[in-house]
Amino acid sequence: MFSGLPNYCYLLFFSLLLCLTTVCLAGDPYIYYDWTVSYITASPLGVNQQVIGINGQFPGPILNVTTNWNVVVNVKNNLDEPMLLTWNGIQQRKDSWQDGVSGTNCPIPAGWNWTYEFQVKDQIGSFFYFPSLSFQRAGGGYGGITINNRNVIPLPFATPDGDITLFISDWFIKTHKELRQEVENGVGLGAPDGILFNGLGPYRYDNAVVSGGIAYQTVNVEPGKTYRLRVHNVGVSTSLNFRIQSHNLLLVETEGSYTVQQNYTSLDIHVGQSYSFLVTMDQNASSDYYIVASPRFVNSSDSSKSVGVSVLHYSNSQGPAAGPLPDPPNESDTYFSMSQARSIRWNVSAGAARPNPQGSFKYGEITVTDVFVLHNRPAELIEGKWRTTLSGISYLAPSTPLKLAQQFNIPGVFKLDFPNKMMNRPAKVDTSVINGTYKAFVEIIFQNNDTTVQSYHLDGYAFFVVGMDYGPWTENSRSTYNKWDGVARCTTQVFPGAWTAILVFLDNAGIWNLRAQNLDSWYLGQETYVSVVNPEITELPVPANTIFCGALSPLQKDQARRVNFSSAPSLTKTIKLIFIGFVVSLLGSFMR
Repeated sequence: MFSGLPNYCYLLFFSLLLCLTTVCLAGDPYIYYDWTVSYITASPLGVNQQVIGINGQFPGPILNVTTNWNVVVNVKNNLDEPMLLTWNGIQQRKDSWQDGVSGTNCPIPAGWNWTYEFQVKDQIGSFFYFPSLSFQRAGGGYGGITINNRNVIPLPFATPDGDITLFISDWFIKTHKELRQEVENGVGLGAPDGILFNGLGPYRYDNAVVSGGIAYQTVNVEPGKTYRLRVHNVGVSTSLNFRIQSHNLLLVETEGSYTVQQNYTSLDIHVGQSYSFLVTMDQNASSDYYIVASPRFVNSSDSSKSVGVSVLHYSNSQGPAAGPLPDPPNESDTYFSMSQARSIRWNVSAGAARPNPQGSFKYGEITVTDVFVLHNRPAELIEGKWRTTLSGISYLAPSTPLKLAQQFNIPGVFKLDFPNKMMNRPAKVDTSVINGTYKAFVEIIFQNNDTTVQSYHLDGYAFFVVGMDYGPWTENSRSTYNKWDGVARCTTQVFPGAWTAILVFLDNAGIWNLRAQNLDSWYLGQETYVSVVNPEITELPVPANTIFCGALSPLQKDQARRVNFSSAPSLTKTIKLIFIGFVVSLLGSFMR
């Protein structure tokens, strides 16, 4: 049939075939994970204890994906209590059903499995996941999320020679259940027993401080090469200062935003925060080098004993790390950490997940439509129980998740009456939610009346950190705001006796958790939710595998209602394979 056609016709035909099989039918890729969450035995500080592992690993596996990929994670709960995983910083566009917190999902009962399916839509950068219920993060169960640029979007720096993830965290020898009970009884956590690197204890830098036989993290590198270090503070309540002996840290990204590239000798990383550094191996390797994470703002003489130390090992190293650890910042310099935080700015000329520059969104020119001033306080007795509050309200999680109650019109589960300022009334326990207006531009001020650094996180969004200072926030404080290149991120620190201001554009419909990342504050009630309803109802529908609880328990028939994990290719991929087979067969018949 084709025998009389010129060569360019064959080329045209094969070009059409390539388009049909790679572009015209192409969809965003799917990646599948099958995880079992269970207790395992580990000894990060030299003492055997129960920790939460994933597939027998502590920390858990890293989700390594590319922007716009679809992620399918089947989670089998082999713990002895219900659990959920939440995806810290993943925006879950129009899909708060996958957020994995108590306001959006019923817990996965012990012995059950549940499949998360979400798209990392228009995001890049460094994030992490962790168990969101019952103080379980204090027992582990966390892991990294790396979202890479598509090839068509260049990095704003040379491609690194390697990519290394480091989890730094305060750690307690008591189990998460024991810590949970103490917090409920009004007992403070105190100084941690140690600081971990990737679930491992400190290198024995000082025989008088660190006992022998503790496994430690070694980071192997090649001289002259540059590595991207993604550092996550996945701990319970302790801010940590991160530094590498004799090496500069070039900050390039935080929680999905490329930053103005600046060198730091050390950086304070607060609970729930993630950073990317470029580190060049430019030393002479006369010995290995210390990597250090030390506690900050911990008012305890024991804090000096709980320093995390791992080892940077050049392949041509001449010997083990030795000598004193690199000095931490001066603890009495209260402005050091705040000045450092203010110096972190958005790279407004760099592309991120989309071709347009990040700075093309000029947030400083948008009119603010709603203002919320949120005050916190230390834990206090409310109705005979120890509770923490935001603006005098301690959040009470209902038995029916907010999102399900909203979807099925269940009355009386929550109220859309969270106040926009501190009310002159006694503190109370309530299920009060912020009534967010779709596409409103909202200013939120966190006023920290506690004695420790607090971190705050908003699911579903990246917000702009525009200001922070000591003392009470006033209307005049706006004159100090950064209205041009304040970094966009999902977790911000608020120093004791100080305030932090953020701006957020509520363009993502759903119900989204606004919480303290400090686990003790969060567990005792320092959180709320923001309800954002799109009148055009563009949210994704309730998933077919939804677990029902509370008032909706009768809808839960049995586990067969849930979608089981499958490693089968996506429908788009299946159709593509069938089409390719058909075209190849047809082409074969033409050639005969």
